This record gives sequence, structure tokens and C-alpha cells, in this order.
Amino acid sequence: MLILAIDTALEACSAALHDMDTDQTRAVEHVVMARGHAESLIPMVERVMAAGGAEFSAIDLFAVTVGPGSFTGLRVGISAARGFGLATGKPVLGLPTLTVLAAPLLARDDAVPVAAAIDARHGNVYLQMIGPAGRVLVSPRVMSVKDAARSVANGPVRLVGSGAGLLADAWPMGAQPPVEVRATATPDPVWLARIASVADPARSEPKPLYLRDADAKPQTGGRIARR
Repeated sequence: MLILAIDTALEACSAALHDMDTDQTRAVEHVVMARGHAESLIPMVERVMAAGGAEFSAIDLFAVTVGPGSFTGLRVGISAARGFGLATGKPVLGLPTLTVLAAPLLARDDAVPVAAAIDARHGNVYLQMIGPAGRVLVSPRVMSVKDAARSVANGPVRLVGSGAGLLADAWPMGAQPPVEVRATATPDPVWLARIASVADPARSEPKPLYLRDADAKPQTGGRIARR
């Protein structure tokens, strides 16, 4: 199974061409960026496909992160993945950003739960906690940093994501310290491909996972009342 995985959810643009039959990555590219995903993604995919020596007709599955993340970034990645799927007739799967962040740690050892946290600004984080055998202990949600730290500080836990350090700094007094704190800022597209290969298509739709409203809102002060 040849999978093209793309991620534009956070402050990076990434693409990977991964062969699940051999668990070998044919090509991968990752560029840190706060803006410009729309201009960068398609040329990046073209480079990855060329480096991997594959045509789009050879892709068996497209995978994309669906959030939480930036509203603009999510739309870029999901729209591109859907377009690829429509053009080729191949399936498109969407996976939560937090799940992909946690995946490498869980693959190494799933005996200790992993809390994935993304800095959501303004003293908040996007949070998900996954335990042994992939059981979701805390479903994806947005919480204040203090509340998030309290919700996961109930035993041994590993922290990952751009919000991991924030949780560690807000750790409750007297609670067992985190076993590991890994400030990985963005998901690995190779792990996105690996998860997609075993994901349930019925529960992995390529649609945005928004956990809160957009920060930018239309101005209403000068709006004329309708009659």
C-alpha cells in the first residue's frame, strides 16, 4: 500500500510518500512555516512524488491531518487531499493532529499514557490523552493550561506537543512529575501514513476537527439592521 500523507494543520507544511508493504519512506519533506501553506503544499507534493518515483495513479490512499490546528492551514491540507482523492478515485482519510503527535511515543511503549497538547494561545491548549492499547482517556478538547495539567496528572504520563512545556510548568503541586516531556511542535507525516493504513475509514472522514471558534470574527459595529 502506497500512501501520500500531508500535514498543514500547524506551523509547518509536510508531505511523505510511504510504502506500508515494506514500511519504507520513499520521500518526505518538512518545512516550518507560520503562513504560506497554500502556496507551498502543491509544489512540495510534486517534489515528494518525483523523489519517490511514483505517479499519482500508483497511490492507494491519501491521508491528511484534520485538526485541531489553524483554520486556514486545515482547509489547505484537507482541500488538497480531497482533490487528490477525487482526481484519482482513491480513498482519503483524515486523522486528528493530536493522535498523530502521540503515535511515535505510543508505538515505542504504550504502557504509559501519552497526553498530546498543542498551544492554543491565550492560556489554553488543545488536549488529548491516550492510554494502553490506544484507549482514549481524554478525548480531544480545548482547556485552560491549568485545567489540562490537572486532568492528566493522575499517574505516570508522558507529554508531547507544543503545549507539553506549558503543562509541565503548570503541573499540580504534589503530583507525580511527567515521565517525559517532548516539545514536538508538528506531526510527522510518516506516522500519519502509518496510522492511516490501519484506521477505520468510517471514523476517519477528511473533514476539519474544530474545537473552538475562529479568533477572527466579522465586525458588526457598523452593520445596518435588516428591515
